[in-house]
Amino acid sequence: MSDKILVVDDDPKIVRLVRSYLEQAGYQVEVARDGPTALQAIRSLRPSLVVLDLMLPGMDGLEITRTVRGDSALAATPILMLTARVEDVDRILGLELGADDYVTKPFNPREVVARVKAILRRTVGPAPAASGAGILQVGPLRLDPQAHAVTVNGRPVQLTPSEYDLLHLFMRYPGRAFTRTELIEEGLGYEYEGLERTVDSHIKNLRRKIETDPGAPRLIQTVFGVGYRLVPEEAGP
Repeated sequence: MSDKILVVDDDPKIVRLVRSYLEQAGYQVEVARDGPTALQAIRSLRPSLVVLDLMLPGMDGLEITRTVRGDSALAATPILMLTARVEDVDRILGLELGADDYVTKPFNPREVVARVKAILRRTVGPAPAASGAGILQVGPLRLDPQAHAVTVNGRPVQLTPSEYDLLHLFMRYPGRAFTRTELIEEGLGYEYEGLERTVDSHIKNLRRKIETDPGAPRLIQTVFGVGYRLVPEEAGP
């Protein structure tokens, strides 16, 4: 069965365009044209991914993102934002609230399809393997690729697909300093397009979830002039 994509936008022309290209790519597409309807559709349809415009009647895309990420049953739903170029602050806020990526308007619909494919590739787990195979342990962090699960000192942590993939990359190479370009291309699977703020927003969210004190991070550390690295820390009691 093909993945189900929910497209949320109140502009009929954009909806028709995005829907057409996604359906040509083999996806099932559902549509919502306002915030409350979109939230209801996310809860009832459980889509594989949501293409979400920021400016919506009834409830904007930022509030929808905040609500989805705050609901444990929906929190892992990938979100691709559609934003206008003038909405730089809103775009950054959307990423910090947990959106996985964004595409700016006006956009090439092929770019939307490419971003959808990239995000969904990261949400599909690998083929089944023996129990315990591939599990990574770095200090208090434990990542199980088969279960797509992360714990900190045994406490389960809910990550978005982008946060998970960045942490997975860090844990495969503890101590290595990654540039933002490397994190985008190796962790998120995109060609570098100057999306440094995207990485910074995801790192900020990761720190909130895995650090004891996000304001003074001990695990994911900033390497000034380079980027970020994961520094092993002793597990707590």
